[in-house]
Amino acid sequence: MSRRAARESALQVLFQIDIGKITFDTALSFVIEENKLNEKQADFVRMLVQGVLHNLEPINQIINEVAIDWHLDRMAVVDRNILRIALYEICHSEEVPPNVAVNEAIEMGKKFSTPESGKFINGILGQVLVNLEKYRKAESNAGV
Repeated sequence: MSRRAARESALQVLFQIDIGKITFDTALSFVIEENKLNEKQADFVRMLVQGVLHNLEPINQIINEVAIDWHLDRMAVVDRNILRIALYEICHSEEVPPNVAVNEAIEMGKKFSTPESGKFINGILGQVLVNLEKYRKAESNAGV
């Protein structure tokens, strides 16, 4: 399984938690079983989802700040969770270059959401990259 496929699995978990209001463990177990993930793949998905959930408040604050005239509640569930995964990787992953996280998010938006989602996601994440140090500093100051 590629990292892209693992990100897609993480998106499935976050979607289920967001929409179905089910627990992390239940959603993760279902996705692991449904996608037949091995232990290494499941660990990567678990790390992404736990990272997003652990940092949800500061990640949501970044989205709300950058997404002018768009509140999280008005965004498509898929789009907001793609943004959350990308922002977690941009602000917290040393092994994923920010531009790779952005490109992966754009591709997931095109695949799983509307034709306009890629542009929407690119616009928001592009603004984050312009002010990347500000957002990374804000994340670290939030105790995250």
